[in-house]
Amino acid sequence: MQTAHTGLSHTADGADGQTSRCCPGNAGTKAVIPSGAHPVARALEASRNSSKSMVPLTQRPGTRHHRFSLFVPFPTSLEAEIACGSLVPDVEPHRGLVGKELKVSGCMLEVRWIAEDSRLLRLSIINFLDQLSLVVNTIQLFGPPVSC
Repeated sequence: MQTAHTGLSHTADGADGQTSRCCPGNAGTKAVIPSGAHPVARALEASRNSSKSMVPLTQRPGTRHHRFSLFVPFPTSLEAEIACGSLVPDVEPHRGLVGKELKVSGCMLEVRWIAEDSRLLRLSIINFLDQLSLVVNTIQLFGPPVSC
């Protein structure tokens, strides 16, 4: 699906692998995420330090994981990094139940979600698209990045 305004597209995906994630504050820096660490497992690991105790999604028998991938093209890789850096700080309201991972590959911002509950997945995607719209409009308002 393509929209004329922002050039957003989406596909269903379930690929796990070694990926890099943008780091806020430094557009040229990427953090490598090992292929064995699943996005939801990482989110659950972080949530284990909270007061609520949960069974990781990967250990629940008979559960079906819903996956969604979104690919957002930008005119330049710098704009993709700026967007990624702006969107990474937004913490998932349901951290232990919805995993989200952002990655920049060239001029493309890639976002991948995984969740057991399709309603929570939909809510997370809608919230992300609202934030993405704000970021894209802000980038367009300021114009293309200037090289020094």
